[in-house]
Formats: sequence, C-alpha cells, structure tokens
Amino acid sequence: MKIPSPPHSWSVTPAEAIAIQRRLAPQVLTTAPNTRTRFVAGVDAALNLDRTHCIAGTVLWDLDQQAVVEQRTAVRKLTFPYVPGLLSFREAPAVLAALGKLRNRPDTIMCDAHGLAHPRRFGLACHVGVICGVPAIGCAKSRLIGTHCEPGPDRGSRSPLRHEGEVIAAILRTRTGVKPVFVSVGHLCDLETAISLVLVCAVRFRLPEPTRLADRLVARTKHLC
Repeated sequence: MKIPSPPHSWSVTPAEAIAIQRRLAPQVLTTAPNTRTRFVAGVDAALNLDRTHCIAGTVLWDLDQQAVVEQRTAVRKLTFPYVPGLLSFREAPAVLAALGKLRNRPDTIMCDAHGLAHPRRFGLACHVGVICGVPAIGCAKSRLIGTHCEPGPDRGSRSPLRHEGEVIAAILRTRTGVKPVFVSVGHLCDLETAISLVLVCAVRFRLPEPTRLADRLVARTKHLC
C-alpha cells in the first residue's frame, strides 16, 4: 500500500502538534462510503520493553472469508513525549510504516484508538485516515473525553458519547454481558457505518477481529525488539 507523505513533520513540539491537529481536523469527512468494505486493516501499536521504540502491527482481514489475508509490523524510534490527546505523534509513524508494507490496499482502516472522540476531533484514526486517504474508524477500549450512559446489556446495544453538546462516538456492546467499546469516525465514514462494521468484525470476542489480531501481533513482536 502506497502511503502519501505526511503534510507535516513528526519532529514538533506539543504546541506545534496541537496546531497541526487543529489545521487538519477540518479535512475529516464524515459521509457514508459509497463502496462496500471487504478488506479491513486492523491497526494497533505499543511500546517495546525498553520504552524507546513504538511497534505497530496491521492485520488485513477479509470479511467475506473471515480470514487473515496478510499481516505486517514496523518499528520506529520514539521522538515525541507522552501527552494526552497527542497519541498519533508517538504512534502514527510506526502505524503508517506498517500499513505501507501491505501488498493489498484495504477498503477501511480500523484503529485501536479514537477518531472524532478527541478534544480537537482529530484522534489517531482521523490522522491516519486523512494521510492515507482511506476510510478509517476508531474502536477504542476506553474513553478519552465526553459523557455517556451505559448501553443495554445485549450485543448491538449502544448509547451516544457526547462532548460539548456534540455526539462524537457510540458506546457499543459487541458481546452480550461484556464491556462496551468506543466507536468513532476516523475519515470518509459515518458513525452508523462504523458501528455496523465493528459489529460485523466482532465475531467471537469483545474486540473486532482486525484490531484484536493486530494487538496479538504487536504483543508477539514487542518481545523481539
């Protein structure tokens, strides 16, 4: 998969990173995709044991065959400090490098991170989606901002996540009786489509298969770095 050059440097200060997010946020498109999604690239990232490098993994999942098509990893040296709300400046370089190793172009990128459910409406899923020009969604395990009510106990139950009077995500129950996930738009997608895709991909566990398998891939790789 060919990844376009980012429209900015990754070697910036936190203040400059915030300014970049604010500049790029208006580029996020929240319209429903006009093509069917078959191949989903699940993305996850973590630090190595020495906490000096970011390890990213991507698993390309075939919805029709319910199978892995390919999986890739990439490692990049950390150049940005930990700052809440600026995760993409730590992880996106490795994530984009892993996506760039895919031989097949995904129809959608699914990040184990937030998209619009972010203080500046520009989480990692938005950042990656805008740079790649590919539909992207965020499916996170925990809340970053906003308020919500607990959804019902059954699979498919949902409730809105609101921030400053705006619905920024859905709290979605992917399995009956388990903790919900936080689904938000990343780019070139609407919230209903994102919710439907997460449910279709959550075939066995709480997490959808593309990001669950990407998480396992990263976990196996981090002990080698």
